[in-house]
Amino acid sequence: MDTRTKILTAAAARQIASPVVVATGYFDVLRAEHVRELRDIRGGDALLVVVLPLAGELLDQRSRAELVAGLRMVDYVVAADHGDADALIDSLKPVRVARLEAADARRAQQLTDHVQRRR
Repeated sequence: MDTRTKILTAAAARQIASPVVVATGYFDVLRAEHVRELRDIRGGDALLVVVLPLAGELLDQRSRAELVAGLRMVDYVVAADHGDADALIDSLKPVRVARLEAADARRAQQLTDHVQRRR
């Protein structure tokens, strides 16, 4: 299966049937913690992940969306900016929303710190 078919436009994502769980984040770099969090967030419902833009990203937004789409527990992926993500969440009325941006920023800083210590 080509996992890129999981990547939807915001308009197509609005057609997803309930119940749906939404997770938002940067996913730059995709790490094992993301996999564990998304698995736990999903529960038994469909999981839509919104990949957000990030200044100073290592991977472009489309590449990050493709990586996230490759995860088994993820049903749908949308690459969107913050405003579009909020509008999409409002229209879907998900059973749960998990905002992972702060955790992503913390993980990125931890990775940077680790690499700098290793130099």
